[in-house]
Amino acid sequence: FTPTYASWLNQVERFFALITQRAIRRGSFDSTADLVKKIDRFIRTHNADARPFAWTATADSILQKLARLCQRISGTEH
Repeated sequence: FTPTYASWLNQVERFFALITQRAIRRGSFDSTADLVKKIDRFIRTHNADARPFAWTATADSILQKLARLCQRISGTEH
């Protein structure tokens, strides 16, 4: 579970997901060095036409999620 307010961490996780989806999933690598080369190549290509990740959650949606979480955990014996 990653809280919605941890947006920078979500973006890091999303970038690793992109690497997985576009560079290494279903790949066959002869060595660790081969895998590293593939990842480096992806990053160079990605950075050549880089665009920032867009944060699409609204303040209202974040507050609604937080309210649901608080409702679920209120009264627990923690």
